[in-house]
Amino acid sequence: MNTLFDKIWDAHVVAAVEDGPVQLYVDRLYCHEVTSPQAFAGLRERGLKPFRPERIFCMPDHNTPTRNQDKPIEDPVSKAQVDTLQKNASDFGLTHFGMMHPKNGIIHVVAPERGLTLPGMTIVCGDSHTSTHGAMGAVAFGIGTSEVEMALASQCILQQKPKTMRITIDGRLGKGVTAKDVALYVIAMMTTGGATGYFVEYTGAVVRSMTMEGRLTLCNLSIEMGARGGMVAPDETTFAYLKGREYAPQGEAWDKAVAYWKTLGSGSDAVFDKEVVFRAEDIEPMITYGTNPGMGTGITQTIPLSSSTPEAGRASYRKSLEYMGFNEGDPLIGKPVDYVFLGSCTNGRIEDFRMFAAIVKGRKKAPGVTAWLVPGSWMVDAQIRAEGLDGIFADAGFELRQPGCSACLAMNDDKIPAGKYAVSTSNRNFEGRQGPGSRTLLASPLVAAAAAVTGKVTDPRLMINA
Repeated sequence: MNTLFDKIWDAHVVAAVEDGPVQLYVDRLYCHEVTSPQAFAGLRERGLKPFRPERIFCMPDHNTPTRNQDKPIEDPVSKAQVDTLQKNASDFGLTHFGMMHPKNGIIHVVAPERGLTLPGMTIVCGDSHTSTHGAMGAVAFGIGTSEVEMALASQCILQQKPKTMRITIDGRLGKGVTAKDVALYVIAMMTTGGATGYFVEYTGAVVRSMTMEGRLTLCNLSIEMGARGGMVAPDETTFAYLKGREYAPQGEAWDKAVAYWKTLGSGSDAVFDKEVVFRAEDIEPMITYGTNPGMGTGITQTIPLSSSTPEAGRASYRKSLEYMGFNEGDPLIGKPVDYVFLGSCTNGRIEDFRMFAAIVKGRKKAPGVTAWLVPGSWMVDAQIRAEGLDGIFADAGFELRQPGCSACLAMNDDKIPAGKYAVSTSNRNFEGRQGPGSRTLLASPLVAAAAAVTGKVTDPRLMINA
């Protein structure tokens, strides 16, 4: 029997080239302001229009400021990109959720929460973290700008079919261990290239017990171990999350859709190209210490010695530690922290803010820490306020900002200064990713919250129910 991935992929093949790529039909194309301008310019040059405009959704997120969104963007480059997306969407008759629109936010947060992303779909976007949407039981992956143009013009793209991998995580997670920790653990074990060429399906007791927000975080980070995408089979958790959402099927159409979605799971006799198994009991709260997401370890551990790494990579390993200002064998607990960032398409959902609030409630932000709390969408912002989390944050000395990608990638005003340390709930810790010279430690919302109130790397388990 075919895998979940095979079932969806094969159902969307329009045509195949012998010993070559397939023409794959795309159910949803998501466009943001950074990777779409050249694609739209290409349409104009060829005198083409989008083939199925109703399946294309646009919104700015990378360049949007997280303050004063009701005022003109000050940075000229960011303003030009955001304005260009608005004009392109208008010229070509596409749905556009601009800044301050109630449906605006990070595209990978908005689409699932609005029910735009549904099980069984093929979804593409000019953004590597499109893998996020696989959590809903979809085949979702990032594409290049030339492919964005192809999808605009034909609602299809040319793709080689990836291999399949199943990652099973069994057991039960311990206190303070979140989906983000699971993802960082898997990447550390697999390395940043360990899933190259594969589409990963996550399964096992840990994944089945995850909330939808947790699954979205897990699939979001699939790309960081080289995978083409990640996915989780749709189940009752998926259906409960989607039911009643704006773009989800309603009434009889809902019942019909769920009946189909239930057929998508990989069968007991499904064959994957590779199988990997991990145990929940081996995972503790994680934190990164280097300059790629695979350089992570349990928060109570010390930074590995270069002698424990492959000889070919030892020079780059040492260079990474030099950039971070760390030494081999150093403990991570107690490292000073200057900035804390809660948000991004990895951890900008309501569950993430609930976790952060659980730690900071009744405590105060450390005086030397600058904290940016950035909801992934206006819907998340509304949930935060409805649940009174904004009051908890304010009492603890934190400010809630406006939705956007924010400090994940420094394409907006939220940049970590050179030499400063940031505990970040985002997805990448590359050199300069959060600002030239910035030093990023990737972690979960719980680890970020513990750092924000202590001013240093702290095991959040010591602060839960304390």
